[in-house]
Amino acid sequence: MASKRDYYEVLGVNKDASDDEIKKAYRKMAKKYHPDANPDNKEEAEAKFKEVNEAYETLSDPQKRKMYDQFGPDGPQGFGGSGGPFGGQGGYYSYSSSGFDGFDDFGDLGDIFSSFFGGGFGRQSSRKQNGPRKGADLNLRMDITFEESYLGVEKEIVINRNEKCSNCHGTGARPGTSPIKCPECKGTGQVRQVQNTILGQVQTTRTCNTCHGTGEIINEPCDVCKGRGTVRKQPKIRVKIPAGIDDNQTVVLRGEGDPGEKGGPNGDLYITVRIKKHSIFKRSGNSVICDIPITITQATLGAELEIPMVDGTKEKYKIPEGTQTGTKFVIRNKGFKVVNSSAQGDYIFTVNVQTPKKLTKEQRELLVELAKTMNEQPPIKKRGIFG
Repeated sequence: MASKRDYYEVLGVNKDASDDEIKKAYRKMAKKYHPDANPDNKEEAEAKFKEVNEAYETLSDPQKRKMYDQFGPDGPQGFGGSGGPFGGQGGYYSYSSSGFDGFDDFGDLGDIFSSFFGGGFGRQSSRKQNGPRKGADLNLRMDITFEESYLGVEKEIVINRNEKCSNCHGTGARPGTSPIKCPECKGTGQVRQVQNTILGQVQTTRTCNTCHGTGEIINEPCDVCKGRGTVRKQPKIRVKIPAGIDDNQTVVLRGEGDPGEKGGPNGDLYITVRIKKHSIFKRSGNSVICDIPITITQATLGAELEIPMVDGTKEKYKIPEGTQTGTKFVIRNKGFKVVNSSAQGDYIFTVNVQTPKKLTKEQRELLVELAKTMNEQPPIKKRGIFG
């Protein structure tokens, strides 16, 4: 297999060329070797055109360029293995990773090349502004309590959004009239022009200035929406927040955004949840975390505790005698539900032994007697090796 030409040589630049110099050289070479600019030698031009694009795809990317300078075209990144930006595309480009997004990067020449290939290149398809378009999505935040995130909740909210004008039914025209087809673009939203270029006389397209790409003209605008077809309103919407939702998670209401245009679907409403902090409970994954205070006697003798649950109920749990402060206990399947699942987390509580700060005379005497029976004394500090 023949070795690949040096990419800098292909573009005709030095190895220390700047990004702008590389881009300018690429534009020049791409114009020069484009197959349709070389009808008498199309096969050779196509090969060179592919080589130029492959060189630019590598040298325009700082990381790829660094690897190329170190390892060459067949180094660890395999620059030469997949045909650069042409992989599987029959010899023509279809990439945007290098910052060259179609022939639009050439300005007017982008329209020229697009007209050669039937509008199948670059962003040509995205320029059709007079077709159905989805409405804009809306975003808002909602604050809920810890208990509401645990149990789930349904809330009524007020949002600001555009809605189809009821007076003109979204047409933007005064009732009894209708929008007319734009005479400039014949309803297409685009105007075609013939230009004389280096490649001869070619046809290009641009957005119609008369209708601004909509394909319609409204001679008598609606008195309510002023020709927009929509009005600003504040509807009330009921939102179901599922049990188990976590902080900063999002609920999506399909079709509750702004109305679509030209028969397009409505946008969506995205509600991001913020959960307020709780004075007792915390969340870790799907587990509920809680600290439970107990007395010295409960820790020593063992006890049956009543553990408060997030839903307001209480769960009985028996701790063994001799329980030490900091010991953790688990109540299975009493944590947060997993959204869209039957699984449920656990409730984990940690006991903290509370030492009484004040004692009655009787309590003190009882503890003194207890201490005598247990032969309590301060711990003896052991002597070191040197005495």
